[in-house]
Amino acid sequence: MENSESIKKIVKEKYGEIALQSKTVSESSCCGTGSCTGVDYSVFAEDYSKLQGYNPDADLGLGCGLPTEFALIKKGDTVLDLGSGAGNDAFVARAITGEKGTVIGIDFTDEMINKSRENAEKLGFNNVAFRFGDIEKMPVTANVADVIISNCVLNLVPDKVKAFKEIYRVLKPGGHFSVSDIVATGELPQSIKSGAELYAGCVSGAIEKSEYLGIIEDTGFVNLKIQKERVIEIPDEIYLKFISDDELKKFKESGVNLVSINVYADKPETSCEPGMGCCN
Repeated sequence: MENSESIKKIVKEKYGEIALQSKTVSESSCCGTGSCTGVDYSVFAEDYSKLQGYNPDADLGLGCGLPTEFALIKKGDTVLDLGSGAGNDAFVARAITGEKGTVIGIDFTDEMINKSRENAEKLGFNNVAFRFGDIEKMPVTANVADVIISNCVLNLVPDKVKAFKEIYRVLKPGGHFSVSDIVATGELPQSIKSGAELYAGCVSGAIEKSEYLGIIEDTGFVNLKIQKERVIEIPDEIYLKFISDDELKKFKESGVNLVSINVYADKPETSCEPGMGCCN
C-alpha cells in the first residue's frame, strides 16, 4: 500500500469525482464513478429515505450504516459529522438536534464541501456548517462536541490512532461518538490490502475488528459497545478486478469477512488527554 499522503490523494480524487455525480449515476456504474474500474460503493449503503431530515440531494449512497439512529442526539446538542460528504448525515442530525443545536461537518474533499454548502444554503439552515479539514487534525477546538458521528469514513483514514485521539480531544467530557465503519473479521490478504482502488472503496482500509476496538479503548474511551453489525457481501467480479481467481478462492476459504459495525463509546466525565500520565 502507498504511504499516507498517497492514500489521501487517491481518496480525495475518487470522492471528488463522486461529488460531481448524482446518486443515480453512482449506483448505475460498477464503481460509483461512472466507469468499471473500481468498487461499487452502493453495496455498503443503507436506506436513509425514511429518516426525518433526509435530503435526496445530499445522499450519494456512500455510507455503510445509519449512525444517527444510534447516536442518542438530543435537542440543542453540538454534533460533529466526520467525513460529511454532501451533508446527508449532517442534515439528519440537524433534524434531531433542532434549531438550537449546531451541526458541523468536516471533509477534506473540496468538491464535497462545495456540494454540502450548496445543499445547506438551499435548505436555509443557519446552524449547519461545513469545514474543510483532515480528521487526523480537525479544525475544531477541544471539548466542543456533545456527539460525534461518522459514516464509513474512518476506515479511509490512514492513521486511525490519530483519528480517535482527535475524536477524544474535540468531544466534551461526558460526550460520546457513534460511528458506522467497515472492519474485517480477520487478516485481509496482502493482495487486497495493496489495492488503491479497493482502499478508496472502503475495502483494503478495513483493519481487524479487534484492532479497531482496541484503538478505541487505548485512546481512553469507556462504555464501548457495538450497536449493530452486518456482513457485507461484495460480488466476486469486484474483487476480480484487482486479484486473481486463485487469490479470491484462498480469501473466501479463509473465512474472513468484511463487516459493517456501528460502534458507540463515551469520553469519561473526568478525563485527561491519553498518555499524559494523569488519573481520573
